[in-house]
Amino acid sequence: MSHYPEARFITSANARKQFVPDTGVEVAVAGRSNAGKSSAINVIVNRRRFARTSKTPGRTRLVNFFSLRDDQRLVDLPGYGFARVADSMREHWGELLAEYFQSRQSLRGLLMIVDIRRQLKDYDRQMMAFAEAVNVPIHILLTKADKLKKGQASRAVLEVRKEVGDRATVQQFSALSRQGENEAREVLQRLLTSEP
Repeated sequence: MSHYPEARFITSANARKQFVPDTGVEVAVAGRSNAGKSSAINVIVNRRRFARTSKTPGRTRLVNFFSLRDDQRLVDLPGYGFARVADSMREHWGELLAEYFQSRQSLRGLLMIVDIRRQLKDYDRQMMAFAEAVNVPIHILLTKADKLKKGQASRAVLEVRKEVGDRATVQQFSALSRQGENEAREVLQRLLTSEP
């Protein structure tokens, strides 16, 4: 049973003027292509195929708005970094993401999806900078934790925590084993009900 039974796709935007009205609250989800962003969203919302998954990295090319319940949204940002796209498209994404973060008064937090085996990359640091510039809390999901042994996964978490310090909270997550789903869902709910 989904924790968000009324959850539904609203629209995709390729420009600021296509964003949904800036009312209520929303949490953005961002991640390097191939980090398991769509799978993580599906597990947290507890709805199969809610966000479309693909074997081809970088399929999220627009800003996708989802309604979770009245005046609460999840916003799936374009996958970045690994996608094979023209430089002009990559530049457009950068501008679109900057506009998104700078313009949204309803934004309450950023869930950042990072492959636990890859650690933070420049793209992830750029997303953190966008969120920090507008004083938005960041929570990092280190996905694919099932791919590492327990000790390796724990070390990876410590390394990321050491790098981000108090700029973000960090947890292990696996869409396959559903490790960390309750913690991630609680963080999402806390962000959605937080004051600006």
